[in-house]
Amino acid sequence: MAAALTLLAIIPGQVWAQALRPYEIVGDAIPQSLTGARGDPTRGRAIVVDRQKGLCLLCHTGPFPEQRFQGNLAPDLAGVGTRWSDGQLRLKIVDSRRLNPATIMPPYYTLDGLARVGRNWQDKPVLSAEQVEDVVAFLTTLTETP
Repeated sequence: MAAALTLLAIIPGQVWAQALRPYEIVGDAIPQSLTGARGDPTRGRAIVVDRQKGLCLLCHTGPFPEQRFQGNLAPDLAGVGTRWSDGQLRLKIVDSRRLNPATIMPPYYTLDGLARVGRNWQDKPVLSAEQVEDVVAFLTTLTETP
């Protein structure tokens, strides 16, 4: 089943539609890149450790010795590249609720079924398709376990 949404971006004097890129969920994964290309792992790491953008370290811990106060509510990111495929990681980032409806992990690339969204984040995904691919590319490099 392919999923696609249309967003309306409103800027004073301008209104335009921007479509979320369609994707297909196959089993427990989104096997195809949202952009048709592999992301950049360096940019992906920057998103993962950014406490304003990805907020990953709020819940996850991982091999980021320079980052203090990492979370412990979710699985350690160390070794995540050996535990899940890129397609499985992609679905977890796009919308982990598809795998676990009770998850506390936010959906990063969907607008479907969201409630109580702050004004600054309404009608737009947390991450762009390119940023999702960057995070997936980075996470697949994490192959060593603690």
